[in-house]
Amino acid sequence: MESYEPERLSPVQLAAMRRSLTSGRGALTRRSLLRASGMGALALGGIATLGACGIPPAGRAEVAAADDDHSAKEKELTFSNWTEYMDVSDDEKSRPTLEAFTRRTGIRVKYTEDINDNVEFFGKIKPQLAAGQNTGRDLICVTDWLAARIIRLGWAQKLDPSNLPHAFAGVSAQFRTPDWDPGRAYSYPWTGIPTVIAYNAKATGGRKVDSVTQLLDDPKLKGRVSFLSEMRDTIGMTLLDQGKDPGKFTDADFDGAIGRLQKAVDKKQIRRFTGNDYTADLSKGDIAACVGWAGDVIQLQADNPDIKFAIPAAGYITSSDNLLVPAQARHKTNAEKLIDYYYEPPVAAQLAAYINYVCPVDGVRDELAKIDESMASNTLILPDREMAAKSRSFRSLSTEEETAYEEKFAKLIGA
Repeated sequence: MESYEPERLSPVQLAAMRRSLTSGRGALTRRSLLRASGMGALALGGIATLGACGIPPAGRAEVAAADDDHSAKEKELTFSNWTEYMDVSDDEKSRPTLEAFTRRTGIRVKYTEDINDNVEFFGKIKPQLAAGQNTGRDLICVTDWLAARIIRLGWAQKLDPSNLPHAFAGVSAQFRTPDWDPGRAYSYPWTGIPTVIAYNAKATGGRKVDSVTQLLDDPKLKGRVSFLSEMRDTIGMTLLDQGKDPGKFTDADFDGAIGRLQKAVDKKQIRRFTGNDYTADLSKGDIAACVGWAGDVIQLQADNPDIKFAIPAAGYITSSDNLLVPAQARHKTNAEKLIDYYYEPPVAAQLAAYINYVCPVDGVRDELAKIDESMASNTLILPDREMAAKSRSFRSLSTEEETAYEEKFAKLIGA
């Protein structure tokens, strides 16, 4: 575990985070794309605070001991999650799976949708974690790169497998061994976020677009191609197309991917690098094909049958949002019981049917088919074996690597 030092983000890191929050994955609401509308100013303010001053130096927080767990006497827990990331009843007055958990266990869940982006949320809980204090949360859901940082700093509690029989046995193979938490000792995935190739079949004249090479070289697509302004997604997909593993790449591999993309920029093959605003251009056909997020594709297909997706033969990038128990949380066992509950196939299926992202739980297909057969057959929600085998994760980066890579990527996209 690394010791904590006050972090001062470089200008290029701040710029990358601003891109993410205003138009990239950080601006995506889970399921409805509404998150960016009300929180942009707060999120950017949180970034400025992180970059400008840091917090006083502190040693690594000591994780709460077993006798600090009050679960046996206090049948409650507090769960912080993203907006639109939990099933809601038709009348929007209840959360069916959470209420069923309380009826079964007697554990009351204070559920709060107070995660609007990773950076802003980390800025909120970081001072307490660094000071070895309880954040007031027993369970949080953060994206993989932030989960990795929290674990490295010693600010997450190691989970007890005896409280997680369904989760331990049921987590899908593609999510089982991230490099930042091998064997899932500290975390379990809530959902997966695939990066795929999307295209408008009408705009391509009915032709399928299924590789990054095609995006970069097909003259019939010239000027009608977009890539994402999120470095890990665009570079990761390009590395795969070049036969490199995004989980093990070198500096030279990264530079090779930058060079490949730069050639396409120079010859005006790539129209622009975008956040989630590519969706409108793709739907209209102004963009014929692009690298995009699977959640967007599902939403666009509901209104436009010309929107298609493809999984490149070379593979695709998947990130994840993950459940962790913060250091000093009062109700660790209760939180573990909730994690395990969402790995029971009937419950996992009910959640997946609502949020429409990749379900990380094995054995849910039959349960999801009972709810909606079309969802059970949608590989963007339940990847089949062939698709899951092509999933790759972008490796963890050191602070120095992230700064250097973001500088090169910012130059490429003109940010």
